[in-house]
Amino acid sequence: MALKVELKPGERFILGESVITNDSQRTRLFIEGTTPILREKDILLPENARTPCERIYVVIQTMYLSADPKAQHAAYFELVKDVVRAAPSALPYIEAVNNEILTGSLYKALKKTQALIAYERELLDHAKCGTGVR
Repeated sequence: MALKVELKPGERFILGESVITNDSQRTRLFIEGTTPILREKDILLPENARTPCERIYVVIQTMYLSADPKAQHAAYFELVKDVVRAAPSALPYIEAVNNEILTGSLYKALKKTQALIAYERELLDHAKCGTGVR
């Protein structure tokens, strides 16, 4: 079963180690195979990762696109350790991400990390307001 990717004019995506940019019209592609694909909306550039959980996302993104994802494990676990130490309530989110990484489902790990980032944002917003969370 092929993956259907619909691109807006000028939209980009990563296919393996290549960046593909759509021309000036809407395009539909059908992609078969196991090469990692990441749409522009799901890409977080390292220089834009401002929070610890966003940095976790970047590391998992690198794992997903890499031929050797295990090369990023040390960086990932160091960041996770720091997040759990600072916000123990984030542990259920971290465990969900860990489970996907350990089973090799790195795209799913990225999606679960988006929930972790949303939770981090919630914690930071509550900290700014001086209110507790969960």
